[in-house]
Amino acid sequence: MSSTSASSQLNKTLCAHYLSLPQGGLCQVTYVWIDGSGEGLRSKTRTMESEPCDVEDVPEWIFDGSSTSQAESTKSDMLLVPVRMFRDPFALDPNKLVLCEVLKYDREPADTNLRHACNKIMEKVKDFHPWFGMEQEYTLLGVDGHPYAWPTKGYPKPQGPYYCGVGADRAFGRDIVDCHYKACLYAGIKISGSNAEVMPSQWEFQVGPCEGIEIADHLWMARFLLHRVCEDFGVIATLDPKPMVGNWNGAGCHTNFSTETTRAEGGLEHIETAIEKLRLHHAEHIGVSDPHGGQDNQRRLTGFHETSKIHEFSAGVANRTASIRIPLQVDLDKRGYLEDRRPAANCDPYAVTAAIARTCLLCPFTEHGADKMDNECR
Repeated sequence: MSSTSASSQLNKTLCAHYLSLPQGGLCQVTYVWIDGSGEGLRSKTRTMESEPCDVEDVPEWIFDGSSTSQAESTKSDMLLVPVRMFRDPFALDPNKLVLCEVLKYDREPADTNLRHACNKIMEKVKDFHPWFGMEQEYTLLGVDGHPYAWPTKGYPKPQGPYYCGVGADRAFGRDIVDCHYKACLYAGIKISGSNAEVMPSQWEFQVGPCEGIEIADHLWMARFLLHRVCEDFGVIATLDPKPMVGNWNGAGCHTNFSTETTRAEGGLEHIETAIEKLRLHHAEHIGVSDPHGGQDNQRRLTGFHETSKIHEFSAGVANRTASIRIPLQVDLDKRGYLEDRRPAANCDPYAVTAAIARTCLLCPFTEHGADKMDNECR
């Protein structure tokens, strides 16, 4: 029996009574932000006199950055700047969730506010109409850190029957997955699918296609909803790239990328050019593939379990052991998108998408690599 949290055992029927009480025309707005770890999410809620029509209607707010590893106590006030608004699937309409950028007391971006730089890059490349789709893998754990529904001692049957599996002996935690999917749809997140993954208790959802900065905004809020849904069920969703050692798949965040030219007739040629640019800047992309400069991803990118080797760049058609995969249909159609399979599950999507846009759309094509990058590429 998996270990679940004490809070999940509270009386949910009683809770539902209070949550259904009228609000008298007032609106609860929950501010969501990335904390000092670059991975964790925090939130707090305030009352507004009326329902905001747009994110510009939501005021900035202050929080204690010394309690989120984002500031020292002597200068601990940090600013929450709302950047995107969603419907709240927990408190329901008219209540809102707002994703926020974090600024220091002097209004400079916080160290883990990678959105600020990403947005500048996306503005530079907007005429290319870059589309992204991100495949977020995660693993369900009990609160004791043991994979959900795994035997307390020993291991489940080997990998094979679990990917897209159906049945009580193959799919573990589907209720959580389905609730998260519906919560994302209600919120207005551009979730496009979900499926069980190769390792038991491992799942994936996909967000996109989205243009520019929107993809990372939507993925971060989808992660927030995942953690909140898991909180209700009393389990943990970990984005660790390799939660279980041994003959078990890791967890990634494969990132699909295209532009107006790659999607047009003859776009495969432009995809191949982008891949060569990515080859030249491989080390840079590994460095942003997780929040710790690629250290987390070393446990995952081993060349086994459908991964490439972390220090070797590779590309191929329908090849899931390559750094970059060209999907078979793209190769047949001679246009479409590429899939970057290197990002880890715990990557910051702002860092990953900014790096792809910068390398593929701003960097000149040169065989000399990073040492010949111009100012735009930097």
